[in-house]
Amino acid sequence: MRLGSRVWASRSLRNGRPTTRRLAAVASLDTDRERKGSGPLVGVIVGRFSVSVVREAFVHVVIMGCGRVGSSLAKALERLDHQVAVIDKDAQSFRRLGSDFHGQQVVGNGFDQRVLIEAGIERAGAFAAVSSGDNSNIISARVARETFGVEAVVARIYDEKRAAVYERLGIPTVATVPWSTDRFLRMLLPEGSATAWRDPSGSVAVLPLELHEDWVGRSVRDLQEATGCRVAFIMRFGTGVLPDAKTVLQADDQVYVAALSGTVTDVAAAAAHAPEES
Repeated sequence: MRLGSRVWASRSLRNGRPTTRRLAAVASLDTDRERKGSGPLVGVIVGRFSVSVVREAFVHVVIMGCGRVGSSLAKALERLDHQVAVIDKDAQSFRRLGSDFHGQQVVGNGFDQRVLIEAGIERAGAFAAVSSGDNSNIISARVARETFGVEAVVARIYDEKRAAVYERLGIPTVATVPWSTDRFLRMLLPEGSATAWRDPSGSVAVLPLELHEDWVGRSVRDLQEATGCRVAFIMRFGTGVLPDAKTVLQADDQVYVAALSGTVTDVAAAAAHAPEES
């Protein structure tokens, strides 16, 4: 039974800055256990923008950009009882938040340190850069991460090539165009519902295979030669396994394979039949 919430002030071990923590109050008098606990991850999905924001301990989120995505994300976070500050260069953009939004509204550039401080970046547990400009998003994300030590940072990027570069720099990104392309492919193609992942160009798909029972005891090499796919990984007893060609398939293995688009149906059909005797 949830009785309410408590606000807890502490300092970040990383940079010594004050942080604000919310610990869920439960029907228990064990306050020591309550203080030590950390809540579950809070996931937020808004249109094309999906963010696992922060653990329940973090309560202040700064969002740069108050367009359709930014405003929807801000309202969703506020509904989850998080404190939210929204930054935008155009004060008129805050109209999208509606009259029932009680978070902070800051006019300015999201990569300006003074603007970020005004928005409470020093106590923030998460930062999302969702403006319409790739450069602004990545610069502000790097400032939040590298200058203010915010750990949960994500930036929306339209250019997938830039997104790959920034991912290597440790800045999680949402590449809008590739994400949308993948979603359309999943819905348009007959084989789309079977795929677990597809590369941005649509050339390669990763999918789980339903194997005929006679594949048990056969090698990964046999499966690959029969289906024309590449075994990517195997889920075995709840653990991911990276197999080689000699790995023997076992009962209850969940096999994920990479296949060229256009061959997914054929690959699945071959795996569903018993292997030919060599």
